[in-house]
Amino acid sequence: MSKFRLAFVGLGGMGQCAHLRNYATLNDCEVVAAAELRPILARQVAQRYGIARVYRDHEALLAGEKNLDAIVAIQPFGVHGRLIPQLLGQAPAVLIEKPLASSVEAAERIASAAAKSGTKLYVAYHKRSDPATMWARRLIEQWQQGGQMGAMTFVRITMPPGDWSAAGFSHLIKSDEPYPPLEKDGPPAGMDAATFKKYEAFVNYYIHQVNLMRHLMGRDYRVRYADKSGRVMVVGGDGVTGVLEMGIYQTTRDWQEAALVAFERAWIRIELPAPMVIDQPGRVTVFEDPGGGAEPRRWSPVLPPVHAMRQQAMNFIAAIRGESTPLCQYPEALDDLRIAWDFIRKQAEP
Repeated sequence: MSKFRLAFVGLGGMGQCAHLRNYATLNDCEVVAAAELRPILARQVAQRYGIARVYRDHEALLAGEKNLDAIVAIQPFGVHGRLIPQLLGQAPAVLIEKPLASSVEAAERIASAAAKSGTKLYVAYHKRSDPATMWARRLIEQWQQGGQMGAMTFVRITMPPGDWSAAGFSHLIKSDEPYPPLEKDGPPAGMDAATFKKYEAFVNYYIHQVNLMRHLMGRDYRVRYADKSGRVMVVGGDGVTGVLEMGIYQTTRDWQEAALVAFERAWIRIELPAPMVIDQPGRVTVFEDPGGGAEPRRWSPVLPPVHAMRQQAMNFIAAIRGESTPLCQYPEALDDLRIAWDFIRKQAEP
């Protein structure tokens, strides 16, 4: 098979360290071009990763490159509403960072453009691609289909602030070039600046967990309760209760994100590493008590030494081939933003 031809739009910190360094070392794809607003940085990154052509911006790239298999666009989400629609229709698949946009309204414009373009638009919720999450999701599906552990009852995700970088930017190529000003999407009509700032902060930091909750449940849900402190969100969906715990404590040298998925007679615990960690998957612990005199057991699988960002890159290539993957597409990412807005609104209720 010929290699998939990828183009990158954005070679900043996340563009390089969370995405480019993974695609550049996969045997079945080739990064053939990149667009970056800082020309010196663009040349240095291209030299390191063997990118043949660099362009001053996405418009020049789209004019100069044909027959791309995919575009990876890693940009501040505040410009997604203006930028992403321009990329749609230019390649069969596009991957962007989370969240889909900075507001529901901007996300709806992107969703409309994606539906018209025919491009498959994926949002990089990398936690879904961690080997631990992928393994756990397969077991959850087995339990749901077989019924041997009863019904799913509860999902809890704990996400305290911590050292999310885990030295993952140690290979970053930096530049002193000033970053050109970008016109942001801004708040939707009728939303004051303070509320928009609060909403942006929530979706920037916790939208991963909003999405992971649905992925683990395997169903949609709605916000039932929002703690005034902003530390707890309670959700419900088709008989399953979910709790998202945010910032209940913090760590300075560790990352302690975890998810618990409970069934009537079993549970699965997922411990996820720092987002930028390299060559380290999460951990899974399983407890099963089938009853009927059978001995309960607690056990853990041995997972491959692959980190979530790299597995996500492999999943994106698989998605381009038409294979099934845990990647998130835009309709679900749009619903994440609606969930986030419901949470912010419920916090303000008397």
